Amino acid sequence: MKNNPTAIVADDEKLLAESLIRDLKKIWPELQVVATAANGDQAVSLVLEHCPDVAFLDIQMPGSTGIEVAQAIAEDWPDDPGHTSPPLIIFVTAYDKWALEAFSAAAVDYLLKPVKPERLGKTVGRLKQHLHQSDTLSINALGAQMRQLLASDSTMSTSASQLRFVRAGMRDGVRMIPVNEVVLFVSADKYVTVHTHSGEALIRESLKSLLPQLDPQRFVQIHRGSIVNLDFVEEAMRDDTGKVTLKLRDHQQQPVVSRIYRHLFQAM
Repeated sequence: MKNNPTAIVADDEKLLAESLIRDLKKIWPELQVVATAANGDQAVSLVLEHCPDVAFLDIQMPGSTGIEVAQAIAEDWPDDPGHTSPPLIIFVTAYDKWALEAFSAAAVDYLLKPVKPERLGKTVGRLKQHLHQSDTLSINALGAQMRQLLASDSTMSTSASQLRFVRAGMRDGVRMIPVNEVVLFVSADKYVTVHTHSGEALIRESLKSLLPQLDPQRFVQIHRGSIVNLDFVEEAMRDDTGKVTLKLRDHQQQPVVSRIYRHLFQAM
């Protein structure tokens, strides 16, 4: 274990973040909190910049949730063999029955708010053991954890009724696009770009809210920013670095599959 392990704390509630940092200093004085983040997007940037040993991520934050931050870390962490391992991730959450079940299923550690020193002490003990044994997460292991966590999320939020059309606002009205004609959904700020063979359109909805309304046998998420219609996937192409891109039938876009979702295309 390094003499001075490092951490990042991400929580939009400043007082709770400060309280956690104070408790960490008492329980684990060697730990250096190198940065704090007030929202999910900032947390991703700081983790990728500082490469800490541990990241404490609040589940409910503006911008991106703690789970989405962990997903972004798993997707964006460098593949370079000489690069440091991704951080050990501890989620911090208010009581939520689904969240606790999902964390347990994915073997992810978590702290309940308000964080009790006794529970924090146990978590710190496990973290020290991992770091002492150099049992840090490999990027593949982090990806596997995120797959399990995201799968639980998807199962819990799947809609009983599936979308048949998406409504895209046009200058002179509304365009109803049959879902089975959609090749690709790509997030674009507060909108989603809908790609079909006849062109593109914008809908005001997030990918997160859209995914549970789609047929899971046809539509799969391939990146935190894109969902593809498997009916239009012609080929999955893998380069020497392991990067996977999709060739879509009669479509110029070649979307990249993040490492979290590459397993979906191993047989292609």
